Amino acid sequence: MQVFNTPAALELTRRHFFASGGLSLGAMALAALDGHAAERAPMPRTGPGTETGFGAALPQKHFPTKCKSVIYLHMVGGPAQMDLYDPKPKMQEFFDKDLPESVRMGQRLTTMTSGQARFPIAPSRYKFAQKGKCGMWMNDELLPYTAKMADDMVMIRSMHTEAINHEPAITHMQTGNMVTGRPCLGAWTSYGLGSLNRDLPTFVVMVAKPSNQDQVQAISARLWQSGYLPGEHAAVSFRAANDPILFINNPPGVSGDVRRATLDGLNKLNELTHAQTLDPETKTRIAQYEMAFRMQASVPDLADLSKEPANVVESYGPDVKKPGSFAHTALTARRLVQRGVRFVQVYHNNWDHHGNLAGRMKDQCRDVDQPCWALIQDLKRLGLFDETLVIWGGEFGRTIYSQGGISKDKDGKTNYGRDHHPRCFSMWMAGGGSKGGTVYGETDDFSYNIVKNPVHVRDLHATVLRLLGIDHERFSYRFQGLDQRLTGVEKAHVIKEFIA
Repeated sequence: MQVFNTPAALELTRRHFFASGGLSLGAMALAALDGHAAERAPMPRTGPGTETGFGAALPQKHFPTKCKSVIYLHMVGGPAQMDLYDPKPKMQEFFDKDLPESVRMGQRLTTMTSGQARFPIAPSRYKFAQKGKCGMWMNDELLPYTAKMADDMVMIRSMHTEAINHEPAITHMQTGNMVTGRPCLGAWTSYGLGSLNRDLPTFVVMVAKPSNQDQVQAISARLWQSGYLPGEHAAVSFRAANDPILFINNPPGVSGDVRRATLDGLNKLNELTHAQTLDPETKTRIAQYEMAFRMQASVPDLADLSKEPANVVESYGPDVKKPGSFAHTALTARRLVQRGVRFVQVYHNNWDHHGNLAGRMKDQCRDVDQPCWALIQDLKRLGLFDETLVIWGGEFGRTIYSQGGISKDKDGKTNYGRDHHPRCFSMWMAGGGSKGGTVYGETDDFSYNIVKNPVHVRDLHATVLRLLGIDHERFSYRFQGLDQRLTGVEKAHVIKEFIA
């Protein structure tokens, strides 16, 4: 019984005792399961493209790939697919007619339109054209720059989800589950592949401010936390301000040497605490303090655009020098992946077009159109296009029928609003080993149901992991007695047609 008189044992809590005991029993059981142990043994390297980074959970990638980083551009609110990427010219014949019950088939509606007496069909007021050698149809009236890169894009027209409201839908899209508290895609990428730069975070999030502020959705840090993964894999949030990180500079009178000495002392205290409690979060705290110290040198250089070629900066559009704009954020995202950041998550708000779509969609597209095109060209210029996967999309789509009826705006054209629609929506990706010029999936004439090649959220996640060189079925984290996966327990499919 003298073992309980040690300093570490005196600090042992009931929670730590059961956690340690559980791990010990698990190790004994695992040793007895030769097949299971062999499955978890490090895989032999297969050549170039299998390398991972500092602190990676995977000793090497499951598949050799060129893709190293992801820039995920999330349009918060749900862009209307039939107004941007999924043209439905036949709807002109159904103008202001009710959505047929044979199309809706009793599908769930939100409370915002479930009480409407009518569901009047509102055809898109915008012009579409075929673009690129692939002949991809898209709205070149609002997205003239995006239309120029059709041959670089994988256009997915058959995305679908079960979530019909924003909070569960965004959570589902980011974490693979509608219930909060799970690790997001960026955290899983950080955990599996580790860091390519010790002086910057592995995972960064930025929230771009839209020029139109009519209906901004609330989003929170729950979307970019690490969940049950170690805390070091949560995103570091960069602010839309001149200093991306609060307190990045030392206060007046405090030199770098003083800061270093203070941090060394604090780390020694944390090491003593860890020796007593064996709490892994203490190790995370030590690592994060060290990262913060190194970022004091790396972040100011990152934020300084003065060394960028003038023509490159200008290519992102007139708002690029406004901190917090989508253009500024897109350029910062490129600078981050250029310096080895694994995953950059960007949120752009105000895509929730329940009303006045004609008045707001133009602003939204102006915010993102030229910067998205410039981002792709910039990645090509630097030889990073094959190494960086760019993803664009929202959490669900919109209805073909108008919420609250159809009106006329001041120039005599139709104006309308669209409700949430999870049954089908459009997303695109480019670079990172994806197969440009691909159009995948098909919806019915009403852009209401999928008629060919459905893609679920978990299929998208499985495919993104595959492009990064990870087999989603062999990539898990033990939590609460289960091997948890980003793609969950239901069958997820890697969409091979997306991969070059």
